[in-house]
Amino acid sequence: MVDAIDRAELFFHERVSVDASEKPTYRLTIVAHEPYPFLLGVLLRGRAIPNRLKLYDGRFDGVITVKEWDDFRALADQIDERFGKFELQSVNQVETTGEPLGSGQLGRVLRNELSQEQLSVLRTAHSMGYFDVPRGATADDLATELDIAQSTLSERLRLAEKQLFDLVFSGGPSPTAEADAE
Repeated sequence: MVDAIDRAELFFHERVSVDASEKPTYRLTIVAHEPYPFLLGVLLRGRAIPNRLKLYDGRFDGVITVKEWDDFRALADQIDERFGKFELQSVNQVETTGEPLGSGQLGRVLRNELSQEQLSVLRTAHSMGYFDVPRGATADDLATELDIAQSTLSERLRLAEKQLFDLVFSGGPSPTAEADAE
């Protein structure tokens, strides 16, 4: 279905349906090449937070958050103008609108997914310049600061990095974290 969208290509996909009896649901990562007026680009440039976008039967269905009604109205007009049709299904007004990922939301998600040991190693490594180029601290420096063996530091750091990459590339917790939740 993505092939039918001009200047867009499928980067990654995975099935996210939990129950085999459900109609299959997939999470797609799509690379859209501008200047094609792709919906996500229009939303982001309109300062909207896309909470969910679903593509089915040749149409997008979505949930977005905007700060003010006037922002929403302008965005709706722009979507209608660029894509030919916009239909508002419902509106909910809330006290807080949430924040884009750059505002600390990503940090809160990661703090919920990583162990305290992993967070401590990453926080210390970051603050001491371990990830800087050139490095501001060695693994030995980190291990000494944390009062742990260098092999323990190395293991915790690798596990934390793996967990981060699992979150980024799978769109959810790692299989280990999911098994722990069961």
